[in-house]
Amino acid sequence: MPETKSRTVAVLGLGYVGCVSAACLAKLGHRVIGVDRDHQKVESVRQGHAPFYEPGLQPLVEEMVAAQRLSATVDLSAALADADVALLCVGTPSEPNGNLGLAQLQRVAAEIGQTLANRSKPLAVVVRSTVFPGTCEEVVIPAMQGSPHAAVVSNPEFLREGSAVKDFMEPSLLVVGSTSREAVDLVAGLYSGLAVEACRVTLRTAEMIKYACNCFHAVKISFANEIGTLCSRLDIPPEEVMETLCSDVKLNISPAYLKPGFAFGGSCLPKDLRALNYRASRMDLKLPMLESVLPANEQHLRRAIQSALELPAARIGVFGLAFKENTDDLRESPVVTLIEFLLGKGRELRIFDPHIRLEEIYGTNRQFVLNAIPHIGKLLAPDLQSTLSWCEYLIIAQRPSETFLQQINESGIPQLDVTSVSAKPIPYPGH
Repeated sequence: MPETKSRTVAVLGLGYVGCVSAACLAKLGHRVIGVDRDHQKVESVRQGHAPFYEPGLQPLVEEMVAAQRLSATVDLSAALADADVALLCVGTPSEPNGNLGLAQLQRVAAEIGQTLANRSKPLAVVVRSTVFPGTCEEVVIPAMQGSPHAAVVSNPEFLREGSAVKDFMEPSLLVVGSTSREAVDLVAGLYSGLAVEACRVTLRTAEMIKYACNCFHAVKISFANEIGTLCSRLDIPPEEVMETLCSDVKLNISPAYLKPGFAFGGSCLPKDLRALNYRASRMDLKLPMLESVLPANEQHLRRAIQSALELPAARIGVFGLAFKENTDDLRESPVVTLIEFLLGKGRELRIFDPHIRLEEIYGTNRQFVLNAIPHIGKLLAPDLQSTLSWCEYLIIAQRPSETFLQQINESGIPQLDVTSVSAKPIPYPGH
């Protein structure tokens, strides 16, 4: 591991996140000054005591204070005088309506801004608190009053109570976001002594990653609890089910399916969700998270449909008809629903799917698409070029191969890619 370059870090807020971060940064070789309005917290750290219980924190604070790498004060200006980094670790508690309370962040950002007038040394103002995307831009940056010496950075924490010191020293994720490359490098360098590669991103991305991670953790817990509840009702050992599920690290515990895109469909996922929810309801068992999956999928499809309906074109081509690429399975394909809506609103369509030949599909597969769109045969194009030469806009409904993608891009036809979660029209340069 590379040696950490020592920095002077002011940690603003000596609560749970702040005190752990301060002690651990000192352990990495930095000179750390903790700042808090609470005299009791400050005095506790000065005496080498952790202001709250967290495994491993007390001996670390004691060691770092004794080594003169960790100190504490109530004087923010004095702490910032020689600081390279101001690490904002103040609370952002929930308000009654669920919104974040930003009063502490606003106050400390304003106080930092007031110290910048006579400053000549660069200062990275680093928001470690959990804040909604846009907060750094809307709250913290304006408080810096346009100072050329202050750069705002988002560096969210991923510390779990009960294992925070271990989580800091053995991080699973390090995120640093800013518009300043120099500030990103400086903040990432604070952690260079740890076995982790910093993910360098934009400000808003860094803020959002923290929410995505926490919500994913909450979803996983709720999912495990609902599956466990159903298993118990069915006299199935829930631990055995979930342990087996977790043993699949290719599809289950993996990046698989965690890429924003189009709505899901096909012959398995919708059917199995409906069956599970129906059987649970017959046992008077409410599984609200699992019950919400199909409605959430429907809403996602509706957003794509609305984007398609807003296209400034009467003649629309569609690339893809099956529920995903590299198959001819049309059962519960979201593309079929999308096409139904467009036809119902009077749009002219031409569809190309490299794996669909109507005369070659049969059974429930054929029945599904003919029930939804009886004249689908008249809409299917024999090749992509005939679709591109006819349409005014092309909807990408499944990921094209490199060959087809090149053909699409060279055609100059503007696109709407609904396999991207943003589903925004992509005009071709020059259109």
